[in-house]
Amino acid sequence: MKREKILTIDDDPDILDVLDLTLSEQYDVIQANNGEEGLIMVQQSIPDLIVCDYMMPVMNGREFCKALKKDILLRHIPLIMLTGKGEVKDRIGGIEAGVDDYMVKPFAPDELLARIKMILRRTVRSLDASPLTHLPGNTSIMEEIQNQISEKKPFAIGYADLDKFKVYNDKYGFEKGDEVLRELARTLIKIVREIAGPNAFVGHIGGDDFVFVSNDDIIDGICQKIIEDFDGKIPSFYTKEDYEAGHIAGKNRQGEEENFGLLAVSIGIVSTLAQEITHVAQVGEIGAELKKFAKSFEGSNFVRDQRQG
Repeated sequence: MKREKILTIDDDPDILDVLDLTLSEQYDVIQANNGEEGLIMVQQSIPDLIVCDYMMPVMNGREFCKALKKDILLRHIPLIMLTGKGEVKDRIGGIEAGVDDYMVKPFAPDELLARIKMILRRTVRSLDASPLTHLPGNTSIMEEIQNQISEKKPFAIGYADLDKFKVYNDKYGFEKGDEVLRELARTLIKIVREIAGPNAFVGHIGGDDFVFVSNDDIIDGICQKIIEDFDGKIPSFYTKEDYEAGHIAGKNRQGEEENFGLLAVSIGIVSTLAQEITHVAQVGEIGAELKKFAKSFEGSNFVRDQRQG
């Protein structure tokens, strides 16, 4: 498993030693003695997080943070600022420069570790999230599935996507297509969390592909409600003429004109009750097969993996 890299910047060698002792068991630690040296190291090594003192020669913490946030390729790196006790001005200056968090020296090592873990989790989620739906993306999806596998408890995953979406995009444009994807995301969040609970996981793989996780005994009901809810919204996606006709014209894969049916949602259910699930890739492979099978039927529907073993 990859260890995250943390850059510590301080002109006090004793503080650098304490930080190294605190962090090195869990993270790869690199060090710099001032902000200017720190910037060079960031560009060379690209750490996952930076712990930086406020008061330093050559370039102080505030100046370092402002320089970091100006670089479009580096501005996402989270930064924790270390300040002197009671130095309110330092904290305000750091926050204005774009600092993610701060701690007062002398700091408690356990608290620093806890804050680092929290910020790293938050950063992964924000970088990973879909810009369109703001749902967790592939990294978070794989992490969630791996967690489910590691717990060795029964679970089920729904893989959902849209039928006829490319043809819809071609006719109505990407702006309307994006609104359809947002509506599907809203439907998934609403139904999954109503039935499986407020902390149930819903993710956006990309394009028109989504996943959700629940207990096996309730996932059929979730799928049925998703289909009912989404199908009820389909008329609003079309002109009256297209909806009443029940199809729109588009080009098939051979480039020939053809009439295509209306949008529909297809869901494949991967369940540990059907067979043993031992790794994340296995879930994706089964899910892709099931979605393909679900798409072979007209209209919105869901299918389960019926294989045993």
